[in-house]
Amino acid sequence: MMLQNFWLVFILALIGAVQSSRVLELSDRFLDVRNEGQWFVMFYAPWCAHCKKLEPVWAHVAQALYNTNIRVGRLDCTRFTAVAQAFHVNAYPTIIFVKGPYDYVYSGERSKEELIHFVNRMSGPPVQQVTRLESIDILKSNNPIFFTYVGKQDGTLWDVFYGAAEAYQAHGYFYATSVEIAKRHFDIDTVPAALVYKERSHFYFPYSDNYELLEPTHLNETLFRWVNEERFPTFPKITRGNLHHIVQTKKYLVLAVVEENKLSEIAAHEQEFRDMVEIFVHKNKHKYHSYFQFGWVGTPDLARSIAMDSLATPHLIVLNASTNEHHIPEDDPLQLTPEAIELFLDSIHNQTAPTFGGNSLPVRIYRAWFEAKTSLQDMWLGNPVLTSVLFGLPLGFLSLIMYSICCADILDADEEDDELRHEKKE
Repeated sequence: MMLQNFWLVFILALIGAVQSSRVLELSDRFLDVRNEGQWFVMFYAPWCAHCKKLEPVWAHVAQALYNTNIRVGRLDCTRFTAVAQAFHVNAYPTIIFVKGPYDYVYSGERSKEELIHFVNRMSGPPVQQVTRLESIDILKSNNPIFFTYVGKQDGTLWDVFYGAAEAYQAHGYFYATSVEIAKRHFDIDTVPAALVYKERSHFYFPYSDNYELLEPTHLNETLFRWVNEERFPTFPKITRGNLHHIVQTKKYLVLAVVEENKLSEIAAHEQEFRDMVEIFVHKNKHKYHSYFQFGWVGTPDLARSIAMDSLATPHLIVLNASTNEHHIPEDDPLQLTPEAIELFLDSIHNQTAPTFGGNSLPVRIYRAWFEAKTSLQDMWLGNPVLTSVLFGLPLGFLSLIMYSICCADILDADEEDDELRHEKKE
């Protein structure tokens, strides 16, 4: 039995070593070979904790892409600074997809699934052609959200759709297909058409012949805004990584705040609260979709930085990213019902709900102080010894300098008094 366990551990270790070996160690020669094929590169620093956390995920990504024409590598920026400067790397880790002379910085979630989705999108053209009937079913099973153009690939709508695909290729899948294929999978009323497949349903961009009579820029702005709004799920998990992209929808951001432990587990009462909000969101999607983007957070710190205050979990908070104002229901979150949430959101839409925060000078000063205080607390909880050294040494040196200055003044004053006494005696 012990021998079998030994061989089992040995085989698992060997598999792990093989998987990690899929990641290519790059050097300054990478600048000479970057145009040879497609590369997915992690720029890191050996001392970076976030880089170390990403290493096992990066190994899985390399293993998944091993049999493709995409080479996965990593580069130590502390050793090969010229390469880091050439790619304008100023934070660690920085993930870049290199496609010939072009490079695209990844800014999404650092999970295996999202990283591979990003590579699959960027490795092909902005709009991929669907020519087989069964391909749509494959796309539905593999991609939770994708955009499709239906009809002849010419005219105003096609040009604007292709432009949106180029702009949002890093964030979503874009396809084009014929009317014959699309009719087998979607309800097609007018052609040409642009639609989004999302959560087992599809929704059309409200295009009509009236757009032909308007300025091209109007259709361009409208379609771009539609793509930017529809590329997110109805109730996604919000993190610091995707928050910046979600607030660009210019909608109110409604967050159900719960707390996950290190195993991504949520307490039963908080899970019940989040599920209640999610059910409410899906039932009232058509009513609030134009004005609100919903989501949930598993790290209360993110919501606390918005509210600039400590928030008990579970909680509900609504952010207006345009004004940095936020709204909090007056009811106890655990006592919130779907009816109470509906009244709360209606009051926000009608601009009758109490507002907090904003961009006034006092609020900005308080926000800066709150962020500094929170960062210091996090540093202390994470590593009190290092925090004491970082802040203790400068304070110690400052104390010595002040003491020296004060003592010097006192000594000078004593010397002057002695000289005066000596002169008087003479």
